[in-house]
Amino acid sequence: MRTHRLGTAGPDLSVIGYGSWEAGGTAWGPNESDEAVIAVMRAALDAGINWIDTAEVYGDGVSETLVGRAIAGRRDEVIVASKVAPKPEGSGFRPEQIHAACDASLGRLGVDAIDLYQLHWPDPATPVEESWGAMSELVDAGKVRWIGVSNFDRALIERCEAVRHVDSLQPEFSMLVRSDAELIAWCGDRGTGVVSYGPLAYGLLTGAIAADTDFTDGDWRGQPDEGGGDPDEVDLFAPGVLATVLELVEQLRPIADRLGVTLSQLALAWNVAQPGVTSAIAGSRNPEHVRANAAAAEVALDAETLAEVDALILATSVSGA
Repeated sequence: MRTHRLGTAGPDLSVIGYGSWEAGGTAWGPNESDEAVIAVMRAALDAGINWIDTAEVYGDGVSETLVGRAIAGRRDEVIVASKVAPKPEGSGFRPEQIHAACDASLGRLGVDAIDLYQLHWPDPATPVEESWGAMSELVDAGKVRWIGVSNFDRALIERCEAVRHVDSLQPEFSMLVRSDAELIAWCGDRGTGVVSYGPLAYGLLTGAIAADTDFTDGDWRGQPDEGGGDPDEVDLFAPGVLATVLELVEQLRPIADRLGVTLSQLALAWNVAQPGVTSAIAGSRNPEHVRANAAAAEVALDAETLAEVDALILATSVSGA
């Protein structure tokens, strides 16, 4: 498996990581069984993926617990990343809350140290310098090896940098969501690694979703958008937007066929090829999909193909992309 160094002094990550949001089993419909999810995680490791991303809020700790069971006996070959979130969803970003959250995650994961610990999203209620100072203390205490942020903008990252180096940024980034492309490249230039989430646009870039796809009960992708979120975010599953997205997917299909790869592998290879990206996080509860995602690490797109793909992406009318 091809690897990239995370920032200037981080670990060597496989360019495809395993994302365990789905393993929480609450936002994507129910899990088949805990054992089935654990088997999928182990299939990812067997396929050469060397790191797993989780968080305290994924299934209210369920994901971390399952990750801990999956890596039992294999700790030396796995880089574990987790995240703490602000209240009310998470433990909170005050220093004492971050320390307590880390201890709880260590217990659920069954590890002595978390390799990469991240602030999950910004918390306007807590000065980021206080939160980042607590993260720095965790490194000094040996409970965490590297620290990062997720869903932060440049201004917040620079405020963190004044306290301690930011080892990583975890932004949403895909062919359909490219608003952070400049930030990602900026991070790469300054020694902050980037691990992108949503590289397959939650299944849209796999070719497996159609306009009439019926999602299982509990799957957030089948729920109506009730508003109230970030006004700059685009609901890729909204009927009007979805039609445009599916049109792009069909335009990408001949390129994937010509290269002898799947649409998912094309999307992942494109993601990893973007300036600043260290690794792309791909989650699945299907072992065959996990093995195919891992194989995308060996797909190299030449400049001509990247330009061809980019031309199609730029021609789409998905706003915010």
